[in-house]
This record gives sequence, structure tokens and C-alpha cells, in this order.
Amino acid sequence: MASSSAQSPPFRSVFDAAYIRSEFSTAGISAHFIPLIWKYVLQNPRCGDLDGVPSLPATAYALLRKKFRPTTSTLTTAADSKDRTTTKLLIRLQNGESVEAVVMRYDTRLGKCDGKPRPGGVRSTLCVSSQVGCKMGCRFCATGTMGFKSNLSSGEIVEQLVHASRYSEIRNIVFMGMGEPMNNYNALVEAIGVFTGSPFQLSPKRITVSTVGIIHAINKFNNDLPNVNLAVSLHAPDQDIRCQIMPAARAFPLAKLMNALQLYQNDSKRTIFIEYIMLDGVNDQEEHAHQLGKLLETFKAVVNLIPFNPIGSSSNFKTSSDQNVKKFQKIIRGIYNIRTTVRQQMGQDIAGACGQLVVSLPDERSDGGATLLSDIEDLGI
Repeated sequence: MASSSAQSPPFRSVFDAAYIRSEFSTAGISAHFIPLIWKYVLQNPRCGDLDGVPSLPATAYALLRKKFRPTTSTLTTAADSKDRTTTKLLIRLQNGESVEAVVMRYDTRLGKCDGKPRPGGVRSTLCVSSQVGCKMGCRFCATGTMGFKSNLSSGEIVEQLVHASRYSEIRNIVFMGMGEPMNNYNALVEAIGVFTGSPFQLSPKRITVSTVGIIHAINKFNNDLPNVNLAVSLHAPDQDIRCQIMPAARAFPLAKLMNALQLYQNDSKRTIFIEYIMLDGVNDQEEHAHQLGKLLETFKAVVNLIPFNPIGSSSNFKTSSDQNVKKFQKIIRGIYNIRTTVRQQMGQDIAGACGQLVVSLPDERSDGGATLLSDIEDLGI
């Protein structure tokens, strides 16, 4: 008995969109039932089976029992920051690996636009992971210390939203968790297709994909994901510094990357978000600000300056001083007229801030929260 169950294939998530559509098509079942199944799981996140989905054909129930599960991942731990603005979710996958997703809550009325309070109210952004680990190896990011383990399926990406919806109504999605989304491109496109369809109905304009600059994927991005925001982890204004802190940059020379971004912007007419982590003495000097301003002066861009979050005592980097960050911002904004923001840091006390996500299992199961994963960013779109 034990050996036969060990040999049986794993179940698939009902949120693996291409797979469930293919299976339904082969069985002669209409695809219009699929969003009804997704809605049921979203409304019943703890359901163990799919027998309760109303009004499906009998053949659909049989197929679902045989090949699918409502979710193939399980929520292991939810850790809240002390100020309750951030919740970090540790999610165990069917293959035994784990990833993190982070819920970040904002009140837009607390910010200012042109000196006046911003309109709106409380909203939640979910930062999702696209891979277990990451092969990019950025030296300032804890996820890179894990190496690359596996890609997530589209269903495993979507399930992060299903789990997070138990804690907050999610309005924005940012692909800024573990992994390089563009290295899991097909699953990325498929998951966003689910996010923007029924029952989730998220606006593509409220979804942001962050990349270190995978040029061949950027070339396809606007065609495959129109109206989705593109964020680029630039982090340095010249190729030499980029290669020092981001080894993967060697494969994507800065001149070719900027050319690809210009073509993308010409086609999409969309603002590009530039992410720039501030490392003391490495990329935070006035000369770097001028280099960055000149690099971006032909673009419609928003520069998001990110305070560096230490990733342990072994880190080779230090956080830029507030004075350097302000000086840097003043140059980019004042001289080059490029909108420049400083990222609000959330979730540092639960290791859920930008650059901090790293899974070290199986020991890290505290209910207090600061010892789970680490590597997160949000743009405040």
C-alpha cells in the first residue's frame, strides 16, 4: 500500500490554469466551470476537497477527485510585524520546499501628493514569490544565498494570493518575493492571467513584475502582459558596479538593457519603475546620482531608492546614511526632474523587508515571527 501511494503522481492545483483547461477540454467539460471552482476555493480556503463546488457536471467531480486539489500548498506560519502593517506567510509546497509571501497594508491618506494628503484609504499589497531560491546571486539579497532550487507552477504562485486573502483583501500584487520572475516566464504570464480574470479580477495596472533585467523577456513583456507594470532592479548606474553587486548583470550589459527598456517604453507608453538599493560607499555618492540621472533622462521613469536591509552579521554592505539618501534623491529629482521616492520599510522585525527573504528550514517555526524568510519590495503604486 505504502509503495503504490509513493509512486502515484502528485495532485495538481486547480489554479494551474493551462493544465486544468487542457484536462477539461480532453474530458469534454466546458472551461466556463473553471472560474466557479476557483471562486469556491477562494471563498473556502480551508476546504479539503472539491465536492462542495456547486452545479458541476458529474464528470467534472470525478476528474477533480482524480487529478486535482483545491490547493497543493499549505500555510505553515503567519507572522505579524509589531505594528500590524505587515504579515509574512511561510508556505510549504507539495515538494516539501517553502516560499514566503508578504502582505503589506497601507493607508494612502497618510502620504502626500503635491503637498496635499493623497486620496484613497487602506489598501493591501501582496508580494509573491516566483521561485524557490534564486540563481541571480545578488550580493545584497538573502534569497541569493539559497541558490536556485525550483520554479513555482502558476498554481503555486496563485495559491499565495488564496492564502493571503484569509488575512486581507488584496488590491495590488508585486512579483518581488523570492526568485527572478522573468526566469519563470510562462508560469508568470499564466498566473497573471488568473489574477486578472474571474474571480480575482485584479487590474493589470495594479500588478508589478520586478526583474534584474532579463533582456529577452523584457522584449516580450508588453505583448504578453499589456498594462502590467515593469520594475527593473538597476541598483547601479554603470556596468562595473552592477557586476560587482549583481553577478548576473554580466549576461545583461547595461547598454543593451537600456536599449531594451527604451523599446519597451516606446511600445507600451508605460512608466518604468527603477529600483535602486542604497549601499554605503558603493553606489550612493553624488557622482552615482548624476550618472543615474543621465542614464534615465530620456525615460519616463520613477526611481525608488531602497534603504539596504542587513542580511546578517556576515553582510559586506552597510546602509546608506539618511543624509546620503536625501542628497541622492535631491540630485535625481532636482537636477534631472525624475520622480524619486524613498521606499517605506515594512516588516523588518519579521525579516520581511526588501532583500531579507531566505528560507532556512526546518527549524524556523516560531510564532513570534522574526525567523522565517527574507527578500521583499513594494513600489507604492
